Amino acid sequence: MSRIGKAPIPLPDKVSVILHGLAVTVKGPKGELSRTLPDGVQISQDGNTLVVRPTSETRRSRERHGLCRTLVANMVEGVSQGYTRKLEIIGVGYRAALQGTKLVVSAGYSHQVEVVPPDGITFSVEGNTTVLVSGANKELVGNEAAKVRAIRPPEPYKGKGIKYQGERILRKAGKTGKK
Repeated sequence: MSRIGKAPIPLPDKVSVILHGLAVTVKGPKGELSRTLPDGVQISQDGNTLVVRPTSETRRSRERHGLCRTLVANMVEGVSQGYTRKLEIIGVGYRAALQGTKLVVSAGYSHQVEVVPPDGITFSVEGNTTVLVSGANKELVGNEAAKVRAIRPPEPYKGKGIKYQGERILRKAGKTGKK
């Protein structure tokens, strides 16, 4: 049995859960998320906690047990606290700005790149070189942060580009020249 799957999911005070078979809907102060879990697991609410159990001892049920528990736990944390990814822009003339809800990035191309956020995602910019991607859905926040990073991934020689905060860029030496 999965060690992660065995752990119950505590529900904060302002979070409510609606279970309808394998469909789970979680509501909280940061929004509402819903997901249909795959076959092989069952979810139940015991007071202020949620418990995910495998329906059988087949390999497929055991594989999905920990996954489903983590997905539901991420939903609960997302609607109660939310998720944020921080990106840093490094390079001369590289910067970001907001136009309404759109993120406009200048990253060394002949044009500016615009990123339109999907529903549930908000962009914010601190000091032209730091972008915050926020939302309740962990998967969506990570995907949108990856799309912003993909505009200009960091290069290994000077480290210019868009990187996650705390990401280490392995640097290369470059040419040494003729002696």
